[in-house]
Amino acid sequence: MPSFDIVSKIDGQTLDNAVNTAKKEILNRYDFHDSKSTVDLDKKTNVITIVTENDMRLKAISDSIISRMVKQHLDPKALDLEGAVQTVSGNMIRKDLKIKEGIGQEAAKKIVKKIKDSGLKVQASIMDDQVRVQAKKIDDLQSVIALCRQNDFGQPLQYINMRN
Repeated sequence: MPSFDIVSKIDGQTLDNAVNTAKKEILNRYDFHDSKSTVDLDKKTNVITIVTENDMRLKAISDSIISRMVKQHLDPKALDLEGAVQTVSGNMIRKDLKIKEGIGQEAAKKIVKKIKDSGLKVQASIMDDQVRVQAKKIDDLQSVIALCRQNDFGQPLQYINMRN
């Protein structure tokens, strides 16, 4: 029976390249002259930590990271921009941008509900942080992929392991 998996992953090396390029861009900007801003990517926890002087620079750094992600063909929806801004020593502020990997239970339920409501003859099941879709015909699976691409589930989705 043909099947495929819906997952949400981000390539770590490409993300690292995007963050490093954004760092270089920030260092060369005139408005960041004499700035103590830092940007760090923790690959184990998938968190980008930004430390800077004010909100304007924080927004500029975030925008630079997002633009670099887009140029590297990474979906910026993978970043969780909702984190709180924390005050650190002196006049410095810090914000952690979490990278969403894996489909959460709520998003997986939305995806499965959308597939079942479509009326296609497929079976969708949640398996840990991914959704497996099975059908008798590959055409139905391709219709599910098209359906998922039309809807926004709050994070980037990839379709892998297409088996016949």
